[in-house]
Amino acid sequence: MTPFAEVIGDPIAQSKSPRIHGFWLEKLGIDAAYRAHLVAPDGVGAYLADRRTDPDWRGCNVTMPHKQAVQPFLDTVSRTASRIGAINTVYVQQDRLIGDNTDGEGFLEPLTQWLGQTHLFRMARVLGAGGAARAITAALVDHGFTLVVAGRDAAKCETILAQLPGEHHATTLDHFADPTDFAFDDRDGLFDLVVNTTPLGMAGREPLRFDFSHVPPGSIVYDIVTSPVRTPLLIEAETRGFRTIDGLAMLIGQAAAAFRLFFGADAPREHDAELRALLES
Repeated sequence: MTPFAEVIGDPIAQSKSPRIHGFWLEKLGIDAAYRAHLVAPDGVGAYLADRRTDPDWRGCNVTMPHKQAVQPFLDTVSRTASRIGAINTVYVQQDRLIGDNTDGEGFLEPLTQWLGQTHLFRMARVLGAGGAARAITAALVDHGFTLVVAGRDAAKCETILAQLPGEHHATTLDHFADPTDFAFDDRDGLFDLVVNTTPLGMAGREPLRFDFSHVPPGSIVYDIVTSPVRTPLLIEAETRGFRTIDGLAMLIGQAAAAFRLFFGADAPREHDAELRALLES
């Protein structure tokens, strides 16, 4: 039999994970498989009970709407996943099912060159209050960021921030839709991020209403949406001269962390350009 891992969710046909993991398995010559598997919301427990008894199953990535629903069926959860309150990776360790979250690691990866520098102040404006926002805000706070988190419901943003050390701020998405005349600090040595974690701007979804008067000079604009890769937010940011990071950067980064857990090998990242071309085709 062939070892395999999966990604589960509902819906799941749109997932790019099988292409990513399949690409790496082929490059490394590993005899294993990775596939998408549709699991309905009421089928999570049965799915994990069945896979637990399969000696060839190495684990699964977890996408919406199961990132919290899987936890009662696992043997243990990592400190990272517990802190975030969401699980995006389940792997097998000595016949035990372990829940983890690699979203924060994947998100931070393309920021490494800046995170290694010393700054006078770091601030991130994070749009969204879902599971991805929870992972991203926790990762940013660990690297010294002060946060402004905006969602449709400011109370939900407050709940996220209440779990994090430091003094942060919650608001609504509408706050960033309207222009501001705020005078930003433009000293050298500041590190500002604007991060979209919402599905707004995704193909088939309503656009993200965001006014660029809210973006400090020298900011990096980061959109985790992957379809399209170049979202309207990133296109406008580029035309205004801001540095940008697209959603494939986080997707590939978090997948690499999961690949190591599933298959015991490092993803061949020297082929990232080829992989990106495949995912964008």
